This record gives sequence, structure tokens and C-alpha cells, in this order.
Amino acid sequence: MTYKHLVKTAITGLETNRSRSILTIIGIVIGITAIMLVMSLGAGAQNLILSQVQGLGTNTIAVIPGLVSTSPSSFAANLYSNSLKPADLTALESKANVPGLASIMPVVLGSEPATYQSNDYQVTLFGATDLIASIFDLTPSAGQFFTSDDVTSQSKVVVIGSKVASNLFGNDNPINQQISINGVSFQVVGVLPSSGGGSLFDFDDMTIMPYTTAQTYLLGIKYFNRLIIEAAPGANIQVVADDITLTLAESHNITDPTKYDFSVQTQQDLAARLGIITTALTWFLVAMASIALFVGGIGIMNIMLVAVTERTREIGLRKALGATDRDILSQFLIEAVFLTGIGGLIGIVLGSTLAYLISLGLSFGLGLNWQFVFPWFGAVLGFGVSALIGLVFGSYPAHQASKKSPIEALRYE
Repeated sequence: MTYKHLVKTAITGLETNRSRSILTIIGIVIGITAIMLVMSLGAGAQNLILSQVQGLGTNTIAVIPGLVSTSPSSFAANLYSNSLKPADLTALESKANVPGLASIMPVVLGSEPATYQSNDYQVTLFGATDLIASIFDLTPSAGQFFTSDDVTSQSKVVVIGSKVASNLFGNDNPINQQISINGVSFQVVGVLPSSGGGSLFDFDDMTIMPYTTAQTYLLGIKYFNRLIIEAAPGANIQVVADDITLTLAESHNITDPTKYDFSVQTQQDLAARLGIITTALTWFLVAMASIALFVGGIGIMNIMLVAVTERTREIGLRKALGATDRDILSQFLIEAVFLTGIGGLIGIVLGSTLAYLISLGLSFGLGLNWQFVFPWFGAVLGFGVSALIGLVFGSYPAHQASKKSPIEALRYE
């Protein structure tokens, strides 16, 4: 029997029980849709994160307290570690120690309630120098940034994010108004536009002030949570990073690299690390979504076994007319592959459509620079896996059908 005839016979068998065939492929559709959705959104998230990291510039180097974070708990511990001191800042500013350093910005972070009249809002404190505007490419929509003199004199001035302005002031003009942060009065000198950061930090919820002011009046600390360094134009980033590491190791009197109480990260290092994390997370979610495919495969096997039982007399008649065991096996395998293959194609289209709509929603609804990514590898993988499931889970029912005796099959009631 030719394969053309086998395919035609298989399609006829599926069309005879159309409703059952449609219900059978739903499990496959759900699994492939989930895989396409996860891989597309995972790729979009990875592109967004990497673009934000790269937005800091390739010549930016970050120094953070503690070793590189490997878990949320270690990240939190590092954030509030006190290993970065003013003496480190002085050592790094020396051209003899780090010749390729162009500028350095200490950063302190915190969270406090802010109040204006009867309005309260929990804000994120970001203490820095006036360099923050150029490093993060921030331009106030109203007012201006504080100056280096404000940093030196510990002026009580703040630049607030759009959400802070909206929640505290509503439609009023915040410029030159006084807000209270943890009982201390600050003058608002600037307001950032919505999503003005373009980086890993959400500046919409932030109040930015001189780091000296934050340390003295709000946080009560002498150390820094971050040091953000810009390398000089044309400088070798890795050489600058190595000079920073050696300087801090000498400043902290540490000779064993495994005992460093700080980490030096270039943007390339951070991008690579984040890329590994997002890729691993995406594949983990794909593995979870694949459970639906396994369940769908069980459904395929179950339905095919029912079909074999219902069509016992048909199998006997075809064998009596000359069909071989291989013909019967091929017919039922083709039916199973058709079911899963069609489910795979529908899942690819449905998953891509949902991912595209979600991408549009994230872009326009939340104002994110989220790009839709069609996961070609996911599409090929999804279709291939769905066809493979048809072969694997259809093999047993097909084998059972091919081994039926024609005489016993014709007697079946």
C-alpha cells in the first residue's frame, strides 16, 4: 500500500471522529503555546535587561560590597555591607593608582516615607553626586539637578521621580516646594519625566539627593552601597577594572582574592551574567511547560487505543483484503503524528500571537521598550517535539492494531 493511500486513509479516520480529534490535540496546543510564549517573552525580557545595562555605557564600571551575588539573600547582605569606605574613594581617585579613571560617583541607597501636606508616599532614596545626570542620561522635565557645591555642603535638596511627584503633589507644581522625608525637610529642585532612567534603576519612584546629605540626615552611615566609575575615553576597560581591584585589595589589606569583600563589575560582565540567568530561567519555564506536552501525549495514546478498539472490524477487513501489519502500523502512526503535528502548528501560531499582543501591552501600557521576538528555535523545537510525541505515544496503539488477527477482528462485536 502506498504512503499516499495510507495518509488519505489516516485523514479519513480522523475526520470521521472530528470532535474527538479536536479535543485530543488541545493538550498539545496548550503545551506548544506555553513553550512559544515563554521563549518569546523570555527573549524579550533578556533584550530589555541587556539594553538597559548597555545604556550605562561600555566604559562604566561598578564596585559593589561583598562578592558577586548568587542568591537574593546574598544580594541583600551585599547591599547593606559596609566594606566600601571614604578611604577607598580617596585611593581610587588617585591617578597613580587608577590612571584610566575619568570620574567616580559614590552611591547610597535606602527607603523612607516622604510627606507633602497630607499626602504620604514610600520612596526609594538614591544618594549620588551631580554626575548621576550624565552617567544615567537623566534630564529633568522641570527644574534642574543639584550641583557639586550641593554635594560638598550637604544641601537638603532633592530631584524626584514622576511617580513621587504625582503621588505627593498631584497637579501642583513641585518645584521649590518642601517635602518631608523621615521628618527632615527637603527642597524639590527638579522632577524627572516618566521612565526617565533607561537603566536597571526605576527612577520614577526615587528621590535623588547628594549622597552626603543622605548619609548625614537620613541613613546615618559613613560607607557607600555602590561606587560607579567611568573609564577615560580610549582606556582599556579590563585594565581599569584590574587597577581598581588591586587598589581596593591594598586599601582593605587583603591578599587572598577569595576573601575580597568587594566585587568589580564591568558592563560586559554584568550583561553576560544577566544573560546566563535569564536564559536559565527561560529554559526552566520551558521545562515546566513541557509537562503539558507529556500530558497531551498520554491523551493521544488513550484516544488512539480507543480508536483501535472501535475500529477492530475495520482492521480485520483491511487485513482480509491484503493489508499487512506494517500498513496498519503506519496508518495509526500517521494518524497520531497528524494529530500532534496539527496541534504543534496551532500552538506555534497561537503562542506567537499571544506573545506579540503581550509585548504590545508591555510596550504601550507600561511604557517599556519591550520588543517582540519570534523564537524560531522554539518553533522548530515545538513542532519537532509534537511530531515526536505522536510517534512515541502513538507507537503502542499502532502496534496493538497491527497485531490483531483478521479472523478475530472480523468476529469482533
